[in-house]
Amino acid sequence: MFRSLSTSWELAKASYGVLRSDRQLIIFPLISTILTMIVAVTFIAPLIPFFMHSSMSSFAVASNGHYYQSRAPGGSGHSALYYIWAFTFYLSQYFVIFFANTALVSAAIIRLRGGSPTVADGFSVARSRIGSIFCYALIASTVGMVLRTIQERVGILGKIVTAIFGVAWTVATFLVTPVLVLENPGAIGAIKRSTALLKQTWGEQIVGTVGISVVFSWIMLGILVVFGSLFVAAAVAGSTAMAVTSGILLVLALLALALIQSALSGIYTAAVYLYAAEGFTPGAFDGDTIRGAFKTKSK
Repeated sequence: MFRSLSTSWELAKASYGVLRSDRQLIIFPLISTILTMIVAVTFIAPLIPFFMHSSMSSFAVASNGHYYQSRAPGGSGHSALYYIWAFTFYLSQYFVIFFANTALVSAAIIRLRGGSPTVADGFSVARSRIGSIFCYALIASTVGMVLRTIQERVGILGKIVTAIFGVAWTVATFLVTPVLVLENPGAIGAIKRSTALLKQTWGEQIVGTVGISVVFSWIMLGILVVFGSLFVAAAVAGSTAMAVTSGILLVLALLALALIQSALSGIYTAAVYLYAAEGFTPGAFDGDTIRGAFKTKSK
């Protein structure tokens, strides 16, 4: 456990060093956040007048390969129209997220190789891969919908199955974005290539990863404790202004943290790909640290 935490911290520090030397990389996750919010508003806002009194059922939306909970209209018995709406929403969210992430990883690879990328450079590569990005978003959204349907219909067993498959999918597709950037073998080819690179470099017995999310989970907890304490203090003191201020600062801190984490994850993914595909260790990273990014099952 402590070795995993140490590796995660070193990966975060190395990735942050790259971000600090090229701060414009933060623009990519910022654009991604804005676009996903626009997509969400576009899909959900028109439904508000019709579903103000309807129950809201949860479903998952993916970000950088990880699932989180959202809410969508409908009950336990969803109609065909609901599934069409939900799938289209999934697809749109996945597409804009992967498009921005492809631009980020592209720029990060240029930086890790010693170049000086611009935001335009990153999005230029993403535009040239737009067909593959859409196809991959289509595959990922299908996987997401299937997993959510299984989880809703099979109960506890479904949750276990989707959790196991979700981890396997995340690991298998970990290098899809840099593969699309540099090799562009198509969506299915990128998934196969990502899986092959991981097996080739870390072995057949990969059971999980440790990474930047571990560090940021602790940072987020610290932020919640600090601002939560301020909010409680404000409530006890009866200070509405202090409570509102602490709430606004909390939201801004969490947003900044999410943007930084997303940028560092893109940089980290690019570094892992360069190591796995080319045997190249970027100057900001250490070979032992990258090798420790994945853990293998003891034989």
